[in-house]
Amino acid sequence: MTREITTHSAEETIAFGRTLAELLAPPKLVLLRGDLGAGKTTLVKGIAAAFQAAKEDDVTSPTFTLVHEYRGPRANLYHIDLYRVDTQRELETLGLDDLRSEDSILLVEWGEKFPRLQRERDVEISLERAGENGRRIRTVS
Repeated sequence: MTREITTHSAEETIAFGRTLAELLAPPKLVLLRGDLGAGKTTLVKGIAAAFQAAKEDDVTSPTFTLVHEYRGPRANLYHIDLYRVDTQRELETLGLDDLRSEDSILLVEWGEKFPRLQRERDVEISLERAGENGRRIRTVS
């Protein structure tokens, strides 16, 4: 199933993220695709809020820490950034398989760099800029 929407502000992108809770019911492996600044973390803010795993303001990019964990009553969200991960060996040291469980949602930025993640993904969400504040968001499940 494919769904496409254009948002016109960060607030609309967050609000759209909140609507994805049903689609992302755990367990899920979600690839988030988009250039730097495309709005991936902004979308995760809405997803985390929908699962009551974190307040929107508490969700930040895991660029340097690689993994942020947000625990909620219905799901544990793992926001993962693989931008600085270059090899399969580096990926394996992150232990992503250990994070997968019946109540987990892995939200992986830059996962398209690794064919295994592309094959195993349940949902792919692509974001691209549409003007200064707009984002075209496409979900494929």
